[in-house]
Amino acid sequence: METRKVQQTGGSTYIISLPKQWADKVGIAPGIRVGVQPQPDGKLLICPTIDSKPLRKKTIDITNITGQALERDVIAAYLAGYDIIEFVSPKIMAEQKKILRTICYKLIGPEIIEENSNSVLVQDLLNPNDLSIKKAIQRMYLISNSMFCDAVIALKNCDLDLATDVDERDDEVDRLYLVISKQFKSILCGTSFLDTNEASVEEYHDFRMAATPIERIADHSQKIARVVLSMKPKIDPETMDEIEKISRLAKQTSEKAMDALYSSNAKLANQAIDSQKEINTLIAKFTLEKFNNNTKLSFENVLALRVVMDSIGRIGDYSMNIAEIAINASIESK
Repeated sequence: METRKVQQTGGSTYIISLPKQWADKVGIAPGIRVGVQPQPDGKLLICPTIDSKPLRKKTIDITNITGQALERDVIAAYLAGYDIIEFVSPKIMAEQKKILRTICYKLIGPEIIEENSNSVLVQDLLNPNDLSIKKAIQRMYLISNSMFCDAVIALKNCDLDLATDVDERDDEVDRLYLVISKQFKSILCGTSFLDTNEASVEEYHDFRMAATPIERIADHSQKIARVVLSMKPKIDPETMDEIEKISRLAKQTSEKAMDALYSSNAKLANQAIDSQKEINTLIAKFTLEKFNNNTKLSFENVLALRVVMDSIGRIGDYSMNIAEIAINASIESK
């Protein structure tokens, strides 16, 4: 690391010189403006320019590439932060164009702005300042939590319409998960956003880590909803009361874990972890009582409820993962 001596000019202004090799590399010359942004950890971020940066473009040859391989290429280019992605081939097939349209719909920002027989041009139109990592993680959790609550309601009432809605909401969670991954990678590469001075890189890392268990909570809420779509006999009220009791505890556990993450509160995080132990105990008791030879449940419902209870347990586990991230964050903030 190079060091610079701080000098004072004008009686109140501190100045330092910039490393010439770095300045030449990024195109800094006398008269050019640079961005200066204080960081929460006391560091100072100096950006080469605060003017509009040139759009980053990536050209991808998709000849003979289709299906999931093409989807993975699109997502990889998106996560890499390219503003414009051009997909080229001597002849782009209708199936390839359909995949590109579908995957663009599943991502936040990318839109097809031009296409012909041998080229499809996709541009990321999202202004990163409009959806910060903090906002995205909050929205992601709100959707996941509501999915879980509604999935249990759909299970209780055999509400196929609500179950279908829960199933479809998972796409929105996936979109937010990918945009969080993209934003975090941009921050690691030195990109600054309007809210960058509100959190350190370490805090953004914690949010990015928490995005994974939140996404898994949505996945298991979706699994519960799909059980409803495939079930026929309605669950008896007594069994449903027990399921609701365990579900409420799992919901409270995830809420405690998220509150602990936002506030770096280790005490609250440990309460969430203790709650998960209680969830496991209740699930074990439920399994012992309901899934035995004397059960009054139909064979179909036994299979369905095994999936439901497994998903509720997993939701508790992922909530505990969030709580553990919160504990780590609380230590870092001390």
